[in-house]
Amino acid sequence: MLQRQVKDNENSMNVLVVDVGGTHVKILATGQKKTQEFPSGPTLTAKEMVVGVKKLAKDWNYDAVSIGYPGVVVRNRPVADPYNLGRGWAGFDFEAAFKCPVKVVNDAAMQALGSYKRGKMLFLGLGTGLGSAMVVDGIVEPMELGHLPYRRHTFEDYVGVCGREQLGLKNLPPSCRAGDNANAFVGGFRLWQRSNRRNRRPSQKRPHENL
Repeated sequence: MLQRQVKDNENSMNVLVVDVGGTHVKILATGQKKTQEFPSGPTLTAKEMVVGVKKLAKDWNYDAVSIGYPGVVVRNRPVADPYNLGRGWAGFDFEAAFKCPVKVVNDAAMQALGSYKRGKMLFLGLGTGLGSAMVVDGIVEPMELGHLPYRRHTFEDYVGVCGREQLGLKNLPPSCRAGDNANAFVGGFRLWQRSNRRNRRPSQKRPHENL
């Protein structure tokens, strides 16, 4: 099922996609049918993540890596350590660590890219915390809504894992559709798609071109 979703990858290169979450790090590579994962948690550092990924992917072939990172990313690098993980992420050189080209994007933006179909979409990732991104006419813009104040707490306090356990949140509001965590891998593969920009109008740009 997942492999059918990612057949729109136009590159011949093999891509390793890494989805870094607050409880697990999940990976999938081109041509593989099953994801692999290992625990993350509040002490996981960037270096430890790379070691764990390499260990799981030691028998996989990949030419490039996509990383969905749970925090703000600028110029392909995290600018601050994540809220739910350890230290040492800000400014970490992932290309040197993996010894191949790497694209690092906000994890919610990567999943939004994989979930996007058309028009305008607000993506809310209800995981350990709250991830968010806006997609308008194919342009993805990461957002940081989770830690904004709401009713003496934050939005993440209400819809993060602890809030959901207390409040339920079983029914979706109108005009919403449930996504799938597998869309993060779809987005990771799409990051490396070839894009013929000169032959497309601005409205035809692929969702990742402004990341």
